[in-house]
Amino acid sequence: MILKNNYIVKINIDYSLKIIKYIYLIPFILFSCEWFNDFDILENKISNLIKSHKGTFAVALKSLDDGNTILINENEIFHAASTMKTPVMIELFKKKHNGEVSFEDSLQIKNEFKSIVDGSKFELSSFDDSDEIIYKKLGKYISIRELVSAMITKSSNLSTNLLIDYINVKNVNKTMRDMGAENINVLRGVGDLKAFDKGLNNTTSAKDLLVIYEKLAMGLFINPSISNEMVEILKNQVYKDIIPKYLPDNIEVAHKTGWISGVRHDSGIVFLENGKKYVLILLSKNLDDDIEGAEFLAKISLEIFNHLS
Repeated sequence: MILKNNYIVKINIDYSLKIIKYIYLIPFILFSCEWFNDFDILENKISNLIKSHKGTFAVALKSLDDGNTILINENEIFHAASTMKTPVMIELFKKKHNGEVSFEDSLQIKNEFKSIVDGSKFELSSFDDSDEIIYKKLGKYISIRELVSAMITKSSNLSTNLLIDYINVKNVNKTMRDMGAENINVLRGVGDLKAFDKGLNNTTSAKDLLVIYEKLAMGLFINPSISNEMVEILKNQVYKDIIPKYLPDNIEVAHKTGWISGVRHDSGIVFLENGKKYVLILLSKNLDDDIEGAEFLAKISLEIFNHLS
C-alpha cells in the first residue's frame, strides 16, 4: 500500500509539473499568436488595398530582427526602371573591393551611347533626366565616386550610362545571381529606345530586390564596411515620394526609386527609432495615373510603418 501510495504521489507530482510547465508557456504562446495575427492582418489589409486599386502591384516586406515576411506578387516581373541603378552600384563596389576600380579615377562626361540592338548611336535629353546639372559638364572629368553618388541620390541617367559603359553589364547580372537574385536583369543603360521597342528592358521582381537589400542591411555583401557605405549613399536619396513620404522626419530610409510611364517603384531599408529595421519593396505597373500610383504606395508604406514601429 505504501508503494502504491508512493507511486500515486509520484504520478501526481509529475502531472502537476507538466501543468505548471504549460501554464508557464501560455503567455509566450498567446504573445506569439497575437503577433502572428497582427502581422497576418497587415498582409490581408495590404492585399485588399491592392485588389481595389487599378494597376499591378508587388510588395515584399521583411523584418530583419525576427525574419517575419510579407510577400505579395513577389515573383511578378516588372520593368526595373531606375531600381536597376542599385545593382550597378553594387557591381562597382565589388570591383572597387577587388582592386579593379578606383573611385578616385575620373571619367570624361560625354553624351553619346550605343544601342544594344544594332550599335547605333543615341543621346540622352537633359529635360528627361532628373540631374540636369551634369549636362553642363560635358567634356570635363568627374570621379567615379561622384558619378555613383549622382546615379543613386539624384537618379542621374547620364551618370548611369557612363558607369554602365565603364563596366561589363554582364558582370552585374552575375553578381546578382551570386547574391541570390535570380530575376534582376540589367541589359542596358537608360534611353536606348530601339531596345525598349524590342522589349529588351532591365527587369526585376520584388523578391529579388528584397534579397539584395537584405544583404546590404545586414552587412553581408562582401563585408559590413562596404555594405554600410552603400547604405549611406542610399540614405541620401533626393526623391522621397513613396516609402518615406508619410513617415516621421526622424526615420531614416536608405532607398532607390524608379519611374517610367505607368510604372512607379521604391525599394530600400527603413530604420526604426528602437534600432530595428525592415526591408520594403513596392513595385507597380499598368498605372493609369503615375502620381496617384505613387501616392497609393506611399500610404501602404505608412500602413506598414504604423504596424512595425
